[in-house]
Amino acid sequence: MSHIYTEVSIDNRGVATLTLNRPDVHNAFDDHMIAELIQVLKDLANNDDVRMLILAANGKNFSAGADINWMRSMAEKNFGQNQADAEELATLMHRLDKFPKPTIALVNGAAFGGAVGLVACCDIAIAEEKASFCLSEVRIGLIPAVISPYVMRAIGERQSRRYFITAERFSAATALDIGLVHQVAKDGELQANADQFITGMLQNSPAAIGAAKALIHNIYNRKISNNVIAHTTQAIAEIRVSKEGQEGLTAFLSKRPPAWLGKE
Repeated sequence: MSHIYTEVSIDNRGVATLTLNRPDVHNAFDDHMIAELIQVLKDLANNDDVRMLILAANGKNFSAGADINWMRSMAEKNFGQNQADAEELATLMHRLDKFPKPTIALVNGAAFGGAVGLVACCDIAIAEEKASFCLSEVRIGLIPAVISPYVMRAIGERQSRRYFITAERFSAATALDIGLVHQVAKDGELQANADQFITGMLQNSPAAIGAAKALIHNIYNRKISNNVIAHTTQAIAEIRVSKEGQEGLTAFLSKRPPAWLGKE
């Protein structure tokens, strides 16, 4: 597919970079950009050559959230049309959250509104020192509804109570402190920080990484029960007898590199 609102590249290691590319409007997203992002994520998830995904942005800011013209159009739509619009955004968040391979968000400049949701949906988030964040919806009479499950999971109920209702802008250091991002990079060193994670993860079994992500989604926030215990025992048994599980164990015991390292 042609990319109008994004740039997509895949390097020889299988690291895909999906770059938001509307710098003239601070990478604000509308229904067209959301649709493109949904399709790109689907294509990359189904591409066997892709081992991980970097989410980045061109220009001074990661994303200003919803495009002003899109918001204006939503104000003129009825309830059903607004729900359909919201369902598309929900599909985007869900698809990024459940992306089967590792995802890393690189946050430069401002990340406002729905953009905070994109950050929260990624496995790893790195922000520049000068980056800033804001859940600004209540400032204009709205709420961060669609992104709330992902943001609340990242920062917890207590911090959500503050930032959802104050709409205050907070720094990269605060984002690190409350759990929205994992690391703060010196300005201009986002990619260098990401490379440390990329290099490490390329040593790991791609199948095991995917299974580990699925395990987190299946187990997180569930009460420890017989069903949960059964799921975990089945999950480890399945990975032990899988092709990469067998290869990894054999390579470890034989003190040799596993076969998947040859894919780099």
